[in-house]
Amino acid sequence: MDAVDLHRVARTLHRWKVPLGPTAIRRLIRLLYSTILPVEVEIGEGTRFGYGGLGVVIHPETRIGARCLIGQQVTIGGRSGHRGAPWLGDEVLVSPGAKILGPIVIGDGAIIGANAVVLHDVEAGQVVGGIPAKPLRASPTARRAFREEMEKHFGVTLSLQDRASGGEG
Repeated sequence: MDAVDLHRVARTLHRWKVPLGPTAIRRLIRLLYSTILPVEVEIGEGTRFGYGGLGVVIHPETRIGARCLIGQQVTIGGRSGHRGAPWLGDEVLVSPGAKILGPIVIGDGAIIGANAVVLHDVEAGQVVGGIPAKPLRASPTARRAFREEMEKHFGVTLSLQDRASGGEG
């Protein structure tokens, strides 16, 4: 059982209005995984956190689609001077250390590179990286590795067609 599994239990208890259960589970997630994962966060089916969710911090208004993979030490949060939080589409790969900040939308099938700082919307299928994040050349190898990792480690089959668009790089 990892942070996402515990979060699903906490959300169910929250919906059932069980008074102390969600708070106790949220604290357990923090203790075991050093992860901030409020019960308000919506996480789609099949989405997994790498290494159980070590060091992940997520804003309460964030929405994460189905079959995503969120790496360790990722922050998905707010941004000073902006209201709202990021929304991630389906089958998004957020590599370790990435920061996704502000009220932005990450399109279906996007890949966020390691340690990228994403401050603007990312189109569906786009590969971005850097500080601040910019479109990179599409990588069929990255998409294939993402598919294989989700299948091998989590038993999750991705369904989106490869449609990566690239920029320079």
